[in-house]
Amino acid sequence: MKKIGSVIDAMINYYAGDVPRINHFLKVYGFTKAIGEMEGIGDTTQEILEAAALTHDIGIKNSEQKYNSASGYYQQLEGPQEAKELLEKLEFGSGLIDRVCWLIAHHHTYDDIKDIDYQILVEADFLVNAYEEDLSEAAVQKIRTRLFKTPAGISFLDRMYLNRTKRE
Repeated sequence: MKKIGSVIDAMINYYAGDVPRINHFLKVYGFTKAIGEMEGIGDTTQEILEAAALTHDIGIKNSEQKYNSASGYYQQLEGPQEAKELLEKLEFGSGLIDRVCWLIAHHHTYDDIKDIDYQILVEADFLVNAYEEDLSEAAVQKIRTRLFKTPAGISFLDRMYLNRTKRE
């Protein structure tokens, strides 16, 4: 897990000057780290999950350049190769790289989520996107029902978005 700091550094370099994108992946990372630890997923899976969280949107740059779009579909196409190159430079093992690339290639596909790392990445991304996209409480509730499965992710979602108190 000591290498996670190097992934953060590399991703900040990759998105240098793009503070919203940097903030996004750091927030997703924070939620994946917390949910993974709370769910007790184990060190190897936790490391994969954290590396995937940091690199999950790495395909956006190429998607915008090639397709003039940051859509999830294009991110899933463009992201794995970018992540592979970055993680190889940081000397991660091929098993971790392969799994991170698979997660990137599927993180906007919500059918048939079976593996815990995949589940947590999707939940963490939605925890951040709900705020960044200013989703309504009804939209959050729909996402909760459809996608959220981990007790930790559900708890975060409920406390953040479904038990809101109005500020004056």
